[in-house]
Amino acid sequence: MDQIRVRGGKKLRGKVQASGSKNAALPILFATLLSEQKTELTRVPVLQDIRTTLKLLQSMGAEVVSDFAGNRVEITPKDIFTQEAPYDLVRTMRASVVVLGPLLARFGHAKVSLPGGCAIGARPINYHLVGLEKLGAKIELEHGYVIARAKKLVGNRVTFEFPSVGATENILMAATLAQGESVIENCAKEPEITDLARMLRAMGAEIEGEGTETIRVQGKAALHGARYPVMADRIEVGTFLAAAMATEGDVTVEGLNPVDLESVLVKFEEAGAEVTRAKESIRLRSNGRAKATDITTLPFPGFPTDMQAQFMTAMVLAEGASLITETIFENRFMHVPELNRLGADITIRGNSALVRGVPGLTAAPMMATDLRASASLILGALAAKGESVIRRIYHLDRGYERIEEKLKVLGADVERVSEG
Repeated sequence: MDQIRVRGGKKLRGKVQASGSKNAALPILFATLLSEQKTELTRVPVLQDIRTTLKLLQSMGAEVVSDFAGNRVEITPKDIFTQEAPYDLVRTMRASVVVLGPLLARFGHAKVSLPGGCAIGARPINYHLVGLEKLGAKIELEHGYVIARAKKLVGNRVTFEFPSVGATENILMAATLAQGESVIENCAKEPEITDLARMLRAMGAEIEGEGTETIRVQGKAALHGARYPVMADRIEVGTFLAAAMATEGDVTVEGLNPVDLESVLVKFEEAGAEVTRAKESIRLRSNGRAKATDITTLPFPGFPTDMQAQFMTAMVLAEGASLITETIFENRFMHVPELNRLGADITIRGNSALVRGVPGLTAAPMMATDLRASASLILGALAAKGESVIRRIYHLDRGYERIEEKLKVLGADVERVSEG
């Protein structure tokens, strides 16, 4: 099993290119099932979850041609012979549940194992199932599987109790092949939803309102193939900017529209950093020790829960005390004990963490517990004096493409090594 070794204390400086977004790529990959024709996707990140998704598509009968060196994938799902997503393939990937909508819409049947993923909270899928039932599906839960059936989905009004990203994606994809108009209300507004809608439109879907609370979809009899570039990963970009703040560095990340990360950029500025926004790049230059800044995670356009751990690491070294409040997931402070091993002063109080800034950190061995926690521990190690080792980084490989190589470009002393 691999681990990351970091010799900290260096200020990160330079430019790095953003990878494609994992959170956008996964539903887009599943969306290819809505057509029989070939779809070519570019800027696909090389990540474990992407590989797992491609294996799942192949297991169903799709023809997959991968050019990982060029971040390009071709999928031709003409000869799908099964509509089952088995446990062995989806147990590590929470996003796998969004295969339900495309399979059900095109084939009238889907059998999908209840998903796995990071241990950061329950994340129930009831919003997905209620939404599909509104479109005419009959849902059963049997032996750990969701079994959905519908001779033909019919457009309807679907209103979510909570703006769930995954449920919005599932219902949006299903509605593209439903009969008539679907109106999806209280939608998630994340940029990844907008990217999925653009991809579906490239396939011939008729969609309007993505990025707002209400999306309207006019169902089509069939969709066609397309060529589409996946959007940049705003969480990866935010992670590198947080690394610049934690190490008092100066980093530019290229390839992302700053609007997609504005809630995070504003907080970096409140903390004293100089942030420069360009059309497709963001530069963060530290002005010395950060100022303590509170955050509360919220659905987009609020502060993303996927940036909570990384921002907390930057606040560990800030002057003053910060209050970090998590409102999306109930178990997303598992990185706190590990950061405290570096000398951080963090106290958890319910769904909030009080971070009292310290003047410096010292190296320590740490254990990653989930994807974003893994990144936060690397950031802490970069800022700490001495050599730190982060174990169980398989979580990291689910969401960051060659992170150690990109950090080296910025001057970090970091390497991936085999345990033992």
